[in-house]
Amino acid sequence: MRLRHPWRNLIAVVIVVYLAAFLWDAARRQPFQWDTYAKYLFDQRVSQAALVTLQLTIYSMLIAVVLGLLLAVMRLSSNPVFTSISWFYLWIFRGTPVYVQLVFWGLLSVIYPTLSLGLPFAPPLITLPTGDALNVFELAIIGLALNEAAYLAEIVRAGILSVDRGQEEAAVALGMTWPQTMWRIVIPQSMRVIIPPTGNEFISMLKTTSLVTAVPFTLDLFARSRDISVETFTPIPLLLVASTWYLAITSVLMVGQYFLEKRFARGIGDARPDGAETRSSPAPQTGPIGAAGSSDAPVLDKREHQ
Repeated sequence: MRLRHPWRNLIAVVIVVYLAAFLWDAARRQPFQWDTYAKYLFDQRVSQAALVTLQLTIYSMLIAVVLGLLLAVMRLSSNPVFTSISWFYLWIFRGTPVYVQLVFWGLLSVIYPTLSLGLPFAPPLITLPTGDALNVFELAIIGLALNEAAYLAEIVRAGILSVDRGQEEAAVALGMTWPQTMWRIVIPQSMRVIIPPTGNEFISMLKTTSLVTAVPFTLDLFARSRDISVETFTPIPLLLVASTWYLAITSVLMVGQYFLEKRFARGIGDARPDGAETRSSPAPQTGPIGAAGSSDAPVLDKREHQ
């Protein structure tokens, strides 16, 4: 018989009633100004700012993934110099707020008026003013990517460590070099562990782009909505507009993350716990005793046999 849960059902009904009451109250509350919300929801300035926010997210994550993979490999290296550099990088960028880091990147032209390229302790080959070499959009991408790489490095390191050590030993026995082993054997198997937290970091990066005003970069979704609200004196509906766009983009990213996780998790969890075959076996043929394929002999289940 099905168990009854009267208290649980009662609590669920109460939650639904309060949620409906909240939505009804929000629909009638004047400060939300739903007419202004509908007016600016698909405004061209807002939609362009949403596209810029998506560009900031994608470019920053691409750089962060490559740099995070490099830092994770350096952290796992037996070379103490590589290990120390990777640990120091993680210590700096994980230990300071991202907003503070973005402020420093905005002041880069003050700290370093020129960018020089050349050999250490030698005359520079190329010298460019910092303001001409990097604009605020590029500085925002660099600041976000360098901060995110520190977190992705630990995610990649955890994924690499989740692969059985015997896989590396088998690759070495086949004559593979260490880069071939990492690229062909270890990293593909570790993707099942790396993808879920990386997807969460991707979504988190989308929301972190709202901090690029510290650079300062003011063409992202949050800053553009804030500028419009200053002009129209309607901060609350413009905040709702920005939140709606963030939710829409996040929902699309969550769907993509689901299918990506499903793809890299193929072959995991398909086997039944009792060891039985998942496919149905053909029906046994009847026949005389002692004949091949006879079904008269008792067939023992594996657990009964044990």
